Amino acid sequence: MTRDYVGNYYLNQNYNCAESLLRAANDAYQLGIPEESFKLVGGFGAGMGCGTSCGALCAGISAIGAACIQSKAHETAGLGDLTTKFVEGFRAQMGSETCSEIVKTFKKPDVRCLETVLRAADVLDQVMADLKKEPK
Repeated sequence: MTRDYVGNYYLNQNYNCAESLLRAANDAYQLGIPEESFKLVGGFGAGMGCGTSCGALCAGISAIGAACIQSKAHETAGLGDLTTKFVEGFRAQMGSETCSEIVKTFKKPDVRCLETVLRAADVLDQVMADLKKEPK
């Protein structure tokens, strides 16, 4: 589901991994994220610009937060379980959480990190399927 939107943002509109996944999740799950708010994840691309935590990983956690936090993260029952499930699923798919490691296997010259973002989208969909929440 989310993967259906990724290519448009990542390849066609040239957003980075984090921006593309969050925008795709917003479309897939109608999260209602305002346009201005997408800037908040821009710096997570390319492993925060220095190869650390993958931007798609960070964006997936942001999407989970947007989907289930009503007011405060620490008052959101199950948030930790959902983010843990996403991180563990991401790690299982990619073999690492670290951009500098992931790119060694998945980055391609013609499509950059598209495969990483698509795989992150699939893991996010698995987590979102488990999400039980009241409508915002």
